[in-house]
Amino acid sequence: MRFSKKSAASVFLGVLVVVLATPAVALAAEAAASTANSGNQWAFAFRAIGSALAIGLSALAAGYAQANIGAAGAGTLAERPEAATYVIVLTALPEIVALLGFVMAFLINSAAI
Repeated sequence: MRFSKKSAASVFLGVLVVVLATPAVALAAEAAASTANSGNQWAFAFRAIGSALAIGLSALAAGYAQANIGAAGAGTLAERPEAATYVIVLTALPEIVALLGFVMAFLINSAAI
């Protein structure tokens, strides 16, 4: 059984939506349940969704950048092995984006309402 590129892309996007939406919904439900008596349940729910999106989207962007940099780095190393240090540094740089997404999620959750 062969898959076309369109069906593979639609399956990938469907899985991606589920993976990104599940933590947001879980965090929102947990925040709403824990603050049911305080009256600010919507604020906590939206903070939970925002922090989940901050982590999820920054990790997705870092993975996409690393994939492209890694492919280009492999081609570079095939032609110029002495450029290994530069390729390793450039491959590690997108991880800063994921780390900053984690920091933003922490700041969103720690903000006082």
